[in-house]
Amino acid sequence: MKMNLQIFERKLHSLVVFHSFYEQPLFKTLLLCLQSGTEDEFVCRYSRLCALIYAQGANLSDLVYDLVVNDENFYVLKKGSGEAVSLSMEDSLVRELDLLQQIHDLKSDDLLEAFSPTIELAKWDNTPRDLKAEYRKRIGELSKKGYGMFARYHMFGMDENGLFPIQHPDGQLLSQLTGYERERSLLLKNTLAFLQGMKANNALLYGDAGTGKSSTIKAIVNEYHPDGLRLVEIKKSQIALLPSLIESLADNPLKFILFIDDLSFQTGDDEFVALKNILEGGSVASNHNVVVYATSNRRHLVKENFADRNGSEIHRNDAIQETASLAARFGLTITFSKPAKDLYLEIVRSYAKQYGLRLDEDELLIKAEGFALRNNGRSPRTARQFVEHEKILETVE
Repeated sequence: MKMNLQIFERKLHSLVVFHSFYEQPLFKTLLLCLQSGTEDEFVCRYSRLCALIYAQGANLSDLVYDLVVNDENFYVLKKGSGEAVSLSMEDSLVRELDLLQQIHDLKSDDLLEAFSPTIELAKWDNTPRDLKAEYRKRIGELSKKGYGMFARYHMFGMDENGLFPIQHPDGQLLSQLTGYERERSLLLKNTLAFLQGMKANNALLYGDAGTGKSSTIKAIVNEYHPDGLRLVEIKKSQIALLPSLIESLADNPLKFILFIDDLSFQTGDDEFVALKNILEGGSVASNHNVVVYATSNRRHLVKENFADRNGSEIHRNDAIQETASLAARFGLTITFSKPAKDLYLEIVRSYAKQYGLRLDEDELLIKAEGFALRNNGRSPRTARQFVEHEKILETVE
């Protein structure tokens, strides 16, 4: 039996909870297709609809499912923040999910039968599922899976327009890191406590360049983002925006690490005072779903010059206390020192195994030491660069 196009199209215009769907190319093109007045219009618009579906896997049901369960709408925002939802909104949700189920189940043959084109056209695939059951399940998992872009991505940056997803983040895993087990364990335990809703500290990872401070943080997020952990990378120049960012995330059911890499200040920097105030017990300390993790090559975070050492003994002591006070605001400070020779070579062996390097071990270790002497000394970063360099040479032979 042919579908009633007028009623179906009218229903498509009735979405309220999922009102943002009208901005989706898929829905715009479907509506245009239903409004076709001639065969030529239908063939053109239907083929455009198929092209959109094919570009994302050729399965209409999967596309609709993804849009539904990840949509950021006022219903999911209320549920995520723990607010009560009115009965009228619940009724609207059920009605709209029934309609979206029809779109989810819409087959190519339904449209082809309704318009009866005289030429053969492409078709898409469908997958049976219960959208209402799937949506209720996702609502119950908001604290782990999130909604909107937070459901699709787990690392973010920030610009003048707010947060944006990092679509191709560093894929470093904890299992790929060698050495510094104690240091990583301290940060991991703090992060797991944070994920479990327990009291967790803001953390400062201090130490030599290339020792794996940033990699440790990103590897932890890569490991635990299925449990609701997300990372937002903040530039030093954006520190003043932290209070508004924290406020915008306050009702989000996920847990966020605000990550400041390579943190250091000049004497008198406005950002120094701003970060100190944030860590002192204001916005961050009172928020249940945000911690600050920072890395630095400087123990006290402030670049000191000879001018800072002039003046009276009292002045010098005040300056030292001021610079030390910011580092003390981090409840957890973890030191990553340059590795000794044995640890460096252990890291080299680990990377060589991961990359499948075929070098004899004696030759590997001799070359690794020489590479370190020529390239900024021993560090996990140097070990990785050495192995990657040798793997390239091995590949092009």
